Amino acid sequence: MANKEIFTLEDAQRVAGPRAFSTLIKPFGSNCNLDCTYCYYIDKALQYEGLESVMPAELLENYISQYIEAVETGSVDFCWHGGEPMLCGLDYMRNAVALQKKHSDGKTVTNSIQTNGTLFTEDWARFLADEDFLVGLSLDGPEAIHDAFRVNKGGEPSFRKVMKAVELLHKHGVRFNTMSVVSSLSEGRGTEIYRFLRDEAGSRFFQFMPAVEKIIDVPGIRRPVIVNPNYKGARIAEWSVSSAGYGQFLCDVYDEWKARDRGICFVQIIEATAAQIIGLPAGLCSLSETCGDGLAVEHNGDVFPCDHFVYRGLKLGNIRDCTLAAMYDSQNRLRFALHKRNSLPAECLRCEWFRYCHGECPKHRFEGDRNYLCDGLKQFFRHAVPELEVNRGCES
Repeated sequence: MANKEIFTLEDAQRVAGPRAFSTLIKPFGSNCNLDCTYCYYIDKALQYEGLESVMPAELLENYISQYIEAVETGSVDFCWHGGEPMLCGLDYMRNAVALQKKHSDGKTVTNSIQTNGTLFTEDWARFLADEDFLVGLSLDGPEAIHDAFRVNKGGEPSFRKVMKAVELLHKHGVRFNTMSVVSSLSEGRGTEIYRFLRDEAGSRFFQFMPAVEKIIDVPGIRRPVIVNPNYKGARIAEWSVSSAGYGQFLCDVYDEWKARDRGICFVQIIEATAAQIIGLPAGLCSLSETCGDGLAVEHNGDVFPCDHFVYRGLKLGNIRDCTLAAMYDSQNRLRFALHKRNSLPAECLRCEWFRYCHGECPKHRFEGDRNYLCDGLKQFFRHAVPELEVNRGCES
């Protein structure tokens, strides 16, 4: 039976400490020039009846000033997300940076942008380099793997445009991470994908995100609609990676990283696991004890506790009516954050690997409250943790 309404000393310390959280700002909502099969955000347009527009300048300034004021530490990071944020245009982003400088109030302001890479130009690359943006570039692997799902509205592939973006990033010295979706097509190809990203794309920072979604068919809509994991009657999408396939993928990536790239390349889940071995926070929300520290801000100012849970019943409010600080401090946001831990089945709390996964992301809890990826994550931890413990100077 799951634990209920537990509030720990650590929870109290976080609440009482300086307010610090991240936001994913969606300045154009779910609008995108691609039509990726597995996209978890494109269906959010249905909640706005397809009437998403670019966040107007006055609301953008309101969001920027509120966010800087709300964060009580010395550094504030803006993450531009979507959809495809580059659709807003370069002038829009230049104005956003100018507004950040106007409202910075002595704080250090940094920026990251998550992009599909197909809209890159020399001007974009120069701007991102000049303003020291960190780019999260969506690239799933070699051409056949990437183009299987990442196509435009006309079904045309995107791989070659993304690789041109890679050239521009390197040419202008823009910092970037590769963000790769691990789907059913990725199974058994972890080594191949990792080597491609390292050797052909020149990536040194890797994020591998499992494609695991619940879907339904809706009359009149040509593609399956991704729904809340608790939606009754939904099925697991056919593109979803299997638990065993994901576990083996991570093990294969780990082995290649261990053999050649330790201290040179950085794989997010390996770094998060190593951090927890020595008692540091994972730095990755899916492996943290609680969640809700990364608010999603929509094009119209609506705020949600996570961009994987942008559903009407979970909306925290709107920045036109309530401050980001108040929404972050709200009981609704706190309940969402604690639910990750407090809804876990007892078997998770007894598991030897719980300290590393903490039940992983709640959006993958399909089988009761047990995570769909549980067995695969255990496989990875069994494979990697003993050696990481030795190399970090910890006892096995």
